[in-house]
Amino acid sequence: MNDSISTYNKINAEVGIKIEPFDVTKRYTKPHKHNKYLEIIYFIKGSGFHHLDMESHSIEPPLLFIVKKDEVHHWEITTKPKGYVIIIKESFLEKTLDKYINTQLIKLNNCQKIMVDEGDKSLNALFKSLCWEMKQANLNQEAVEGGVKAILSKMVRYATLQGGENTDKTVQFVNLLSENLKNNVSFYAEILNTTSQNLNALCHKVFNKTASDVIAEHIIVEVKRQLAYTNKSISDIAYDLEFKDSSHFTKYFKRYTQLTPLQYRKNLV
Repeated sequence: MNDSISTYNKINAEVGIKIEPFDVTKRYTKPHKHNKYLEIIYFIKGSGFHHLDMESHSIEPPLLFIVKKDEVHHWEITTKPKGYVIIIKESFLEKTLDKYINTQLIKLNNCQKIMVDEGDKSLNALFKSLCWEMKQANLNQEAVEGGVKAILSKMVRYATLQGGENTDKTVQFVNLLSENLKNNVSFYAEILNTTSQNLNALCHKVFNKTASDVIAEHIIVEVKRQLAYTNKSISDIAYDLEFKDSSHFTKYFKRYTQLTPLQYRKNLV
């Protein structure tokens, strides 16, 4: 037995997402965990077991598995498998143009295994079309995100029917961030009828981050969009996001990106 759990990193940091057919050579693997990414596995054929943390799940296709970052798992597949794998890094989620992808993943936070209707032909078609899209010379980001969103939407629907959807305050929190973005934890805590301390505790449990860090991620993504796709001045962007002044806004942005807003905008040219 090793002194530590093996950590795998299967994806190029620049891409942020990988979609491909399930590797049939990975029928038996040693316990391992993933490095800063989550994995969605869809089985169309195959049998055996998927050992995930302290639970063993039988493989009875069609079904989906979700393996989150730092969860320890290994395969024991007894017949030739057929299916697909989606690997998503945090960098993809941070840069996504579709804010609902993050919300959908939060709703699936409590799920490890999702059964799929045998008559569901569209799910297989979505995975197959995404595999084709990922092979194109010029990757169409919007098409990939649209396909991922469609798959996650179906997963959320199945999870809801099977009683696995997560509908707690963290989902509401992220939805609020999408609707009304403010650098103020207490503002969101009050709307959610909780305290800042409780919201922090929830964020630590689900995201392994503070509520302030979750807010910051959304703010930085929105600022980058404003800098890239609008002609708004730095002061106007700061004002829209309710920073007290441009100086505070600039320091905040640089803390998370190592660049001032102006430097970031110039680098885009």
